[in-house]
Amino acid sequence: MAIVALVAILAAGLFTGAALYITFVEHPARLSCGPAVALAEFRPSYARATVMQVSLVVAGAGAGAARWALGGAVAWLLGAVSLAAVVPFTLLIVLPTNHRLLDATLDAASPDTVMLLRRWGRLHALRSVLGLIAFATFVVLLVA
Repeated sequence: MAIVALVAILAAGLFTGAALYITFVEHPARLSCGPAVALAEFRPSYARATVMQVSLVVAGAGAGAARWALGGAVAWLLGAVSLAAVVPFTLLIVLPTNHRLLDATLDAASPDTVMLLRRWGRLHALRSVLGLIAFATFVVLLVA
């Protein structure tokens, strides 16, 4: 059971750390370079980050749910649900913005590009919060 708990904490912590880095460092830095550079950097960055973030969400949420199923407190399940909520939030709320930013016909010089990049940053910050809730929940459970 301890290994399952550690997997949940490690995956949630890595997801949250990466998400917070993107929220507070990478995305503001890309925006500071102007819309054309920001858009050009967003596209490959998004593609690479997606694989890592999905893997961490699946591992962390799965391990959190498994820890609960093995007789852990219901808070393990709540942390798992918080982390897993990143997936439907992304698919339902963030994906339309992603599709527009990834559209090859999007004019990097248009005002829409800046608006979309800023919206994406705000939406991604919410994913960071979901990860942070899960990570904090798992850490509190481990310490308690």
